[in-house]
Amino acid sequence: MASQFGPRISSVNSMDSQSQNTSLQRLHHVEKRIIRVLELAGGIMDELSNSTGPRVEVVNSHCREFMQSIKDIQVTLREEIKSACEYRPFEKCDYSSRIANEICCKKLEYVIEQLDSMKQSIEQYHNAV
Repeated sequence: MASQFGPRISSVNSMDSQSQNTSLQRLHHVEKRIIRVLELAGGIMDELSNSTGPRVEVVNSHCREFMQSIKDIQVTLREEIKSACEYRPFEKCDYSSRIANEICCKKLEYVIEQLDSMKQSIEQYHNAV
């Protein structure tokens, strides 16, 4: 049984899938940049531990690329976190439901305390009579 909403739903799913793919691609690129940063750090360590002494131009070059890569990674991750928070909820995120549940539990605890207090007042009244 075909639905009149079939094409529209699939296009929405397609758009979500495209944005997820784009986001995943950016995060995959960040992962590659992190690996490059680690390689640069290793290269600097190798240069610094060189028995003939470090080559200043190599250390400077690696340090510049290292710092630029770190900045690029930070910018990309900030953008991804911001877009995840603003436009779509985190997958399998139960924060709001957990908070709502905790609030309800606190309200119930308060009501139970009030009922216990009322029960004690009634028992005191009956004992006094």
